[in-house]
Amino acid sequence: MAAASSSSSSSIILLFSLSCIIFLSSPSQAYDYPPIVDGLSFTFYESTCPQADVIVRNYLQQAFSTNIGLAAGLLRLHFHDCFVQGCDGSILLDGTAGETSEKEAPPNLTLRPEAFKAINDLQTLITEACGQVVSCADITTLAARDSVYLSGGPNYLVPLGRRDGLSIAPITVIRDFLPPPTSNVSFLIFSLDKLNLTTTDLVTLSGVNQTVVILYDQLLMRRTDGLL
Repeated sequence: MAAASSSSSSSIILLFSLSCIIFLSSPSQAYDYPPIVDGLSFTFYESTCPQADVIVRNYLQQAFSTNIGLAAGLLRLHFHDCFVQGCDGSILLDGTAGETSEKEAPPNLTLRPEAFKAINDLQTLITEACGQVVSCADITTLAARDSVYLSGGPNYLVPLGRRDGLSIAPITVIRDFLPPPTSNVSFLIFSLDKLNLTTTDLVTLSGVNQTVVILYDQLLMRRTDGLL
């Protein structure tokens, strides 16, 4: 499992701070990126799968034309993956007879099935084009980024090079790192502190919940107006 907790905080804040200004920014606006942790790079697949970005974006552009809720679903899927064991894609793993999958844990039961299907479809397309070189963790990251961009938000770079996690997080850990919606501010501050996130980060991430609602409403209006 590469770049677990250390990359988790920077990945979460980069993605969700940008998504919070999704309808307030120009796609061409420049951003100050947080430091990249060891092992990740903006050009990680430059020689092994340079078309990965294009494959993800083309697939999602087509998918969003018929399913406007998928963008919010992919953004939320990435959020739930990163908060538990880092952005390792372990939320995509199926369970076994003796081990419940992360997707079956109570906090994840409301994640959209079509979001999981989209990641599986993208993994198949990228493997066909490049072989098994792009991790599902990176595919999920790219899908979340493009969900922001294709919904009218900013276009920004994401560092890649994550390794897929091979272990499923226990339900107790999932509940510990994904606080319920009934949590008060004190509990939320306590929960985020375990991820080395501050109260400022809490304010940013709290705005994401409203942003996802706005995202869906904006997509719905664009679909109704015939723009998608």
